[in-house]
Amino acid sequence: MIKRRQQFIRALALLGLVVLAFVGLGFRLMDLQVWRHDELVKMAEKKSLQTTWHPAKRGDILDANGNQLATSVFVKTICADPTLIGGQQAIVARAIAPLLGMSGADLYQRLIPRVAKNSKGETVTNGLHYVRLQKNVTDETWQKIKTRMSQLTFGVDEKKLSKANRAFLRSLRQYAISAEPDQLRVYPNGPLAAHVLGFVGTLENTNHTSELFGYDGVEKFFDDKLRGASGWRVTGSDSRGKELVALRDEDVQAQGGLNVVLTIDAAIQHIVESALTNAAEKHAPQGITGIVMRPRTGEILAMASLPSFDPNNLRSINTNTEPNRVISDVMEPGSTFKTLVISGALNEKVVKLSDSVFCENGVFRYGGITLHDSEGHHFGNLTVQQVLQKSSNIGASKIGIQLQAPKLYEYMQDFGLGAFTGIPLPHEASASRYVHPLKGKYSIVQIPMGQGVAATRLQMAMAFGAIANGGVLMHPMLVKRLEDQNGNVVQRYEPQSVRRVVTESTAKQMIEALKTVVSKEGTAPLAAITNYTVAGKTGTAQKVVDGRYSSEKFVVSFIGFFPADNPELCISIVMDSAKEGGRAFGGALCGPVFSEIGKRCASYLNIPPDQISPPPAAAPAVVASAQTRNNMQTP
Repeated sequence: MIKRRQQFIRALALLGLVVLAFVGLGFRLMDLQVWRHDELVKMAEKKSLQTTWHPAKRGDILDANGNQLATSVFVKTICADPTLIGGQQAIVARAIAPLLGMSGADLYQRLIPRVAKNSKGETVTNGLHYVRLQKNVTDETWQKIKTRMSQLTFGVDEKKLSKANRAFLRSLRQYAISAEPDQLRVYPNGPLAAHVLGFVGTLENTNHTSELFGYDGVEKFFDDKLRGASGWRVTGSDSRGKELVALRDEDVQAQGGLNVVLTIDAAIQHIVESALTNAAEKHAPQGITGIVMRPRTGEILAMASLPSFDPNNLRSINTNTEPNRVISDVMEPGSTFKTLVISGALNEKVVKLSDSVFCENGVFRYGGITLHDSEGHHFGNLTVQQVLQKSSNIGASKIGIQLQAPKLYEYMQDFGLGAFTGIPLPHEASASRYVHPLKGKYSIVQIPMGQGVAATRLQMAMAFGAIANGGVLMHPMLVKRLEDQNGNVVQRYEPQSVRRVVTESTAKQMIEALKTVVSKEGTAPLAAITNYTVAGKTGTAQKVVDGRYSSEKFVVSFIGFFPADNPELCISIVMDSAKEGGRAFGGALCGPVFSEIGKRCASYLNIPPDQISPPPAAAPAVVASAQTRNNMQTP
């Protein structure tokens, strides 16, 4: 009886264990099939599904004639999975380090699996499966790396190894080193038009891919057009990570970015940059800029700023080389501003070119302020035209007084000062804080000389372009069109006018006056171009240093256009703090640069000459000694 009871208890206990086991199994099945179903499906997919990203080719930047200024080349980023290398780092490093351009010791260290402490304080391999070894590797080099890896030997008879060890070595050869598609941004002409083009950076994505993004210039402004859209492929893979094509689920092709076609002409850009480089070597300025534009359309054919950089070499970019001073720096325009003042006065019929202005023999007292013309210039009576030709500070101030402050401010605005030009480049300054209604007697005599007001180099060039264009101010045009990768036009840009600033009659009068500036009696005889009539104006502005006008540092300029009566090109040259200091004027420093650029551009563009006889012989460079604060502006 007792024995039966014991047997019953054992059977009952065994049944309980069986029931408990089934309950546990059922609970586990519910956990796996119901409660954690979604989580486990995702884990399985993560292990069996393979996602491959296809980078989109970044669009090219082309000049007006279709020459490549920036393009992208597909390359490889070489990666490693240290967990697949085991203890064979030395052999792998020795084999592929020369192909990667790395030292064997450095590569060895990068192939060692990293270790970490787990929650129990135990040292474990952290399972880091991805280490980037080298970027911008050509496909040819990658093929050599694959060949070298497939030929690795490890000093053992692999036939005698266990199946697991043979599989490990096979996996090492095939999968330990891999490559990801990438692209390299290339600027075929090096630093040519660097400030217009800008440069790119690399954005690292969470999926171990990277893409280029614009960091400055056209690269930044049109980044969303240039970038395109990446593609991807999702497919199944076997236990060794090899793609199973039959299980390919998604295959989306990358969409290349659009090409941006500029108005910049690479040949003219080269002409400008070479001329600026020669001038910089001769005069050692702090900076020098040049602009070439078509007055009728506002098309920018060249835009350069020195010192510059090579966008292929990001190490050449610093706070001194990066700024595009043509649009980002503001300056007092000096005597080039007199052109705007006299244009307004003529347009308002306050004066005529033939009217006489008494220039006080070089010293003018007005409202408790004493003004001077430059030393050696004690002008008496000058016509309005001669005020521009001789660049009389006093004459310009008196004309400004006649125009009156409200109208002067109105013309400053109408010529585009104090407002963005709208050029499609980042970091443009509007200089609005320097253009405001004139207050007090000081402003009405100071500003007409180009002091106490500021503008960007591009604003002043566009203002002169308005006079050359019959009185109509144009928007600066830098981009002609956007194209797809096959050259099909996606968007076309057309010239756009901003407003009429002065009448056509006034513009013609101003052109006649500006022609005399480049005569032997004017301030810019060195700006003359053989067989072409040039109209333009010089400027020499004292720089503000520590809150005061310096008698040693000047910004000098010449802005002009030709052929004067049918202008094809408007050219601006601005030089900042040349080694001559305050002793040389804009005509002496910038005039020859203008002449050289104009001559070469006329030949390249086959611009018909408008005069047969050569221009008057150049007069000696106009030189003046350092000026006092009240001397204000010089030619």
